[in-house]
Amino acid sequence: MNQSETIEVLNGLIETCKDGEYGFNTCADQADSVKLQAMFRQRAQECVTAAQELQTEVVRAGGEADTSGTVVGALHRGWVSVRGALPGKDDVAMLEEAERGEDRALARYRKALEAPLPPELRNLVQRQLIGAQRNHDQIRTLRDQYRAAA
Repeated sequence: MNQSETIEVLNGLIETCKDGEYGFNTCADQADSVKLQAMFRQRAQECVTAAQELQTEVVRAGGEADTSGTVVGALHRGWVSVRGALPGKDDVAMLEEAERGEDRALARYRKALEAPLPPELRNLVQRQLIGAQRNHDQIRTLRDQYRAAA
């Protein structure tokens, strides 16, 4: 894999992280539960950290690091905002939307790991994939708990 292909893979993951950051903050803005708001904000900050790690590696590889998310992510955030404004908005809906976002993040991380990345970058991407999986699983568990309580 040449440097430009490596940079392209990493920039794709930076976009994923930015989508996660913006998405979690949007869910936090729409959630009723203070507990969920705090959890969403914490996850958004973790996405910021992950993006920064990837941006450092892009610059180290001689590239220009992306600083924004994707169009699909922006559309999803718009939908979350609309859904949150509808009558009957609830925390379950925000958890469902966060889980959808994490599904997309997991798919993008798994696809990135199909690329022949250098070992140190593969380790970074694998570590971040584990964090995204943890987020997904926690959100799914919370969604199930909130559904049962409704």
